[in-house]
Amino acid sequence: MQSAGRQSAIYWALLAASFTLALAGSWTIGTQIDNDTYDWMFRLYEPPPWQPESVLLVADERSLDAYGGVAHLRQPLARALEILSSAPPKAVALDVILVDQMDETTDARLEAALRATRNLVLACRLLPDGLAWEDPLPRFRARAAALGHAHAEPEERDASRSLPLEKVAGHDRRWALSLEAYRLSRGAQILESPDDLEVGPRRIPASRARGRLMRIRYVPPYVKIQRISLKELIDDPGLAARFTGKVVFAGVTDQTAVHDRLSTPYSEGKPMVGVEIHANAYETIAQGLFLTRAPLWLELLFSLTLAATVGLAYARFTAIQANLLALGILAAAHVTPYVLFTQRVVFSFFTPVSSAWLSLVTAGGYQYLVVRRRLHKSEAERDRYRQTIHFVTHEMRTPLTAIQGSSELMGRYALPEEKRKQIAELINSESKRLGRMIEMFLNMERLSAGQMELKRESFGASELMAGCVHRALPLAERKQIRILTEAAAPNLLLSGDRELMEYAFYNLLTNAIKYSPQRTEVTLSAARDNGHIRIAVQDQGIGMDQKEVKQIFQKFYRTRRAEQSGEAGTGIGLSIVEQIVIQHGGTIEVASRPGQGSRFTMVLPAPMPVAVMDQH
Repeated sequence: MQSAGRQSAIYWALLAASFTLALAGSWTIGTQIDNDTYDWMFRLYEPPPWQPESVLLVADERSLDAYGGVAHLRQPLARALEILSSAPPKAVALDVILVDQMDETTDARLEAALRATRNLVLACRLLPDGLAWEDPLPRFRARAAALGHAHAEPEERDASRSLPLEKVAGHDRRWALSLEAYRLSRGAQILESPDDLEVGPRRIPASRARGRLMRIRYVPPYVKIQRISLKELIDDPGLAARFTGKVVFAGVTDQTAVHDRLSTPYSEGKPMVGVEIHANAYETIAQGLFLTRAPLWLELLFSLTLAATVGLAYARFTAIQANLLALGILAAAHVTPYVLFTQRVVFSFFTPVSSAWLSLVTAGGYQYLVVRRRLHKSEAERDRYRQTIHFVTHEMRTPLTAIQGSSELMGRYALPEEKRKQIAELINSESKRLGRMIEMFLNMERLSAGQMELKRESFGASELMAGCVHRALPLAERKQIRILTEAAAPNLLLSGDRELMEYAFYNLLTNAIKYSPQRTEVTLSAARDNGHIRIAVQDQGIGMDQKEVKQIFQKFYRTRRAEQSGEAGTGIGLSIVEQIVIQHGGTIEVASRPGQGSRFTMVLPAPMPVAVMDQH
């Protein structure tokens, strides 16, 4: 339960980290990606067409060439306004800064034309220091119904997506040229609140906190704002009828004569001049096609919901179900910003998409690793179970056969009391042996799985070796093998589980006897060496080559010579010996040569002296 809880905590902590990473990305590279996606959606979505309420009166290349350039623009501009006065338009927004004096005749004619123009808005701009306004000459300013700032600079560096509806220099505030044109065309006043501006029937979502920025709903390419040049109007005054009831935005569009050429979502490499941007801003207000930014908390909540749903999918469902649900979540993350854009809501693209993708990679990767780990664990458990069955069928066959045969004799024949007693003792002895074998193997399985703690007791190496020799003597005597024990120091102590250590040493000793020819010797030794105790068993048996030495501790592995010797075995004993030594913090060394015998050495950590332990 604790392991599962820990895994769950790690899983959700990783998901939280991936969500945090997505948020960090949204405040760095996410802004540019959101802007690029915004422009792409602008081009992809086709809103219902509308009839523009504005008309552009432009000083284009042909007009400037015909009238001598920007320096001589006032004379044709005055003539054009005189022609328009007969139309008349609802309002005229003149995006030309009239700050310099020209010859008196020209300025007087322009002043008269401005006086005759109904609902006139003249452009002004901030000085470079941003502390004061550069206004038209007083004689021109006196003829205007309003002054409007002509700043159409973008909110971001790469494109003009928003327009500031107000600009402030000191205590003097000016509304945007397009906003003033709309106000005058409706004969309304501008009422403001912290969140929006109200002009007649139109409520404009432009909060004070964001500098009264209004996103521009640019006119799509298939709508077009009508454009008439100064030269065309002067050459054909009958074109004035096209301006009737419209709002006119007049300005210079010659690309070589203006500096406010800005990119828009529709630009695709073709910039737009300021007067056109103001005309598009006017259309946004006039048509009520406002693009509002979704609240930040809503974007965060949506992104968090996507990430949490991905996490729950991989935590609760199968891999196929989770993957299908994750694909649905990814689709929702990608499609939602576009669907909201069609409803004129600007929603972050990067935040939900990056949250969904990072959560999917994190959750899917983690669950994949966990599943693989569980699979490996399951396979290991299955292997251990299979090995257990194999062990039972081989190692336990001898005592079971003895018990079955003896019990069958007792049941089938009328045996003398003495014989019955011997058979009963044999059955008892073999059953105890079988029980010890089962207990030993189960203990080893628990040790391998980390489910069993070793006993910690102190015992002498000589005592351990002597007990194993006593048990192995009958096997050695049958083959006339001498067991030589080199004298060990009387204070050579071991620390650990005595029963397991006896099993390990006895297994090495009996292997040495089993695989040695008759009338040979098996030598036992124990010595201290640099903080370790080395207990060795050396024989004069069949030996092994180095390739076999590397594999002998694998479960159920037997060397070719061992199989040819005719000695019974399962190949599981040495794997148990190695596990016991490892669990005691030691290692096992093997030195062997074919036909010259083998030397197995258990290298165990020496226990800390009692005097040293008492100091701690």
